[in-house]
Amino acid sequence: MKIFTIGFTRKSAEEFFGLLKQPDLKRVVDVRLNNKSQLSGFAKQDDLRFFLRELLEVDYAHEPVLAPTQEMLDGYRKQQGSWDQYASDFCALIEERQIEKVIDRKLLAGACLLCSEPTPHQCHRRLVAEYLREKWNVVEIQHL
Repeated sequence: MKIFTIGFTRKSAEEFFGLLKQPDLKRVVDVRLNNKSQLSGFAKQDDLRFFLRELLEVDYAHEPVLAPTQEMLDGYRKQQGSWDQYASDFCALIEERQIEKVIDRKLLAGACLLCSEPTPHQCHRRLVAEYLREKWNVVEIQHL
C-alpha cells in the first residue's frame, strides 16, 4: 500500500497540484485540525475538494482523528514548544486513538496525507504515515 504525503505551504497552486499528479493517487486525506482558515488559500476545505475533483479527478476526505489536538498545536506553535516533545505527544495520541483500527485501510490506499507544513521533517503527517507503516507492515511512504 502506498501512502503519499504533502504540505501546501510555500507552494504555488501550480506546484502543489502538479506534485499531486501521481498515477496511483485516489484521494487526498486532509489531516489538519483546522482546514477552513483564510490563510490556507487554495487549500481551504471546500476549495480544495473542488480543485482536486476538477483538476485531478481525485477524492477529498477530512480525517480529524489523524490531527493533533488544539492544545498540542498551541503548545508547539504559539508557545514555541520543542519538536521532540510535540512528536512524542502526538505519537502517544494516535496510539491512544488506535488509528490503525479506526481508519479504514481502503481510505488510505493510494491516498495523500495533507497538512500545511512545507516539508515532512517536522510534520505530523509523516508521523501518521510512519506509525501506520509500523502497525500495518504494508505501507510504502512517498513524500511529495
